[in-house]
Amino acid sequence: MMQFPEIDKTWTLFLDRDGVINVRNFGGYITRKEEFQFLPGVPEAITALSVIFGRIIVCTNQQGIAKGLFSKSNLDEIHRYMEHELAERGGKIDGIFAACELKSDEKNTRKPQPFMALEAKKQFPEIDFNKSIMVGDTDSDIIFGRNLGMKTILIESEEKVKEQADFKINGLWELLKLVRQK
Repeated sequence: MMQFPEIDKTWTLFLDRDGVINVRNFGGYITRKEEFQFLPGVPEAITALSVIFGRIIVCTNQQGIAKGLFSKSNLDEIHRYMEHELAERGGKIDGIFAACELKSDEKNTRKPQPFMALEAKKQFPEIDFNKSIMVGDTDSDIIFGRNLGMKTILIESEEKVKEQADFKINGLWELLKLVRQK
């Protein structure tokens, strides 16, 4: 395992949503804000990480919209709720990018495709993928980060992950320990 890099405001933190920020609905989707539930310690971790990283970006695959299970306006409401709850605690998310099409769609912007990260870089040109960390809980998250030259961190879960991440943690709060060890 590689040594954890020294982090400052020039670094960007990319986060998956389901299974990293909120409780994942295995076999289903978070379709309404009432179903959104932060994982333990996440709001506090994001608040602390907001002070350390220059940017925090969420990249999330949400094909439930293309399946007709919920609408883009439902997704926007969930994200407004998430951002509001984090802001109430002093945390912030700088950008949220969602890929809402099916895996099988011709125009596939879903992770592991780099589309969402490239869109984030258009919005925030200072993002340097070599000074970025991707935290996720699936193979597609790890491949997404690795293909862009990011450091990768896997949050261990029930998900069967084959890809090797640079680091493994049990929750976002453990990222704080890694960052603070420097």
